[in-house]
Amino acid sequence: MSTQADDPPAAASRRSRVEWLESERALELAATLLLAFASVATAWSAYQSRQWSGEQATQTGHATAARISVNRATALAGRQLQIDVATFIEWVNAREEHHPALARFYATRFRPEFKPAFDAWIATRPFTNRAAPLTPFAMHRYRLQASRRADQLELTAATESQAAKDANERADNYMLAVVLFASALFFAGISTKLALPRMRAALLALGWVLFLGTVVWLVTLPVQLTT
Repeated sequence: MSTQADDPPAAASRRSRVEWLESERALELAATLLLAFASVATAWSAYQSRQWSGEQATQTGHATAARISVNRATALAGRQLQIDVATFIEWVNAREEHHPALARFYATRFRPEFKPAFDAWIATRPFTNRAAPLTPFAMHRYRLQASRRADQLELTAATESQAAKDANERADNYMLAVVLFASALFFAGISTKLALPRMRAALLALGWVLFLGTVVWLVTLPVQLTT
């Protein structure tokens, strides 16, 4: 009779132990998977952060080179403008002093970019027409190729600078992901050291939430691969 009375408690104890073992296995599996996935995700995020840092350096170099070219083109445009102004002033002086041969001498030495604007200005009869532009430099036809190139290079430099800023931001985002994945690894590792199942489950749940939330965020970020 005593053996039959002890059977139900023994069966309940066995069931309790089986449930405890299953719970332990589930917690260990959850911790192992989190450690594995978070480790891979950490390595991937670190790789992407480095890739985007390299992209930032490349774009910064391009922007710097474009800025240097802008300065050169601007300096060239300034020199060309000075030449055009100087020859035009000499032409005006020769004309006013009634030296037609000298005026023709300067006129034949106008730069090709200045000549169309000068001809268009002369066509407005500036010496008798008060509505005419004051100088050829006010004409729309006066355009310096070096100046236009400087504007284009400035736009290129601005684009490259923005690309460098975007790459830097993406590198920072991936580095933040490294920190978040490392935190998930920390929670997974700590959970294996605790004896209380509820504490282990709570830390694992926190680690998984942090891991999955970071993965969802990473999906929205661009990827940079070395080819």
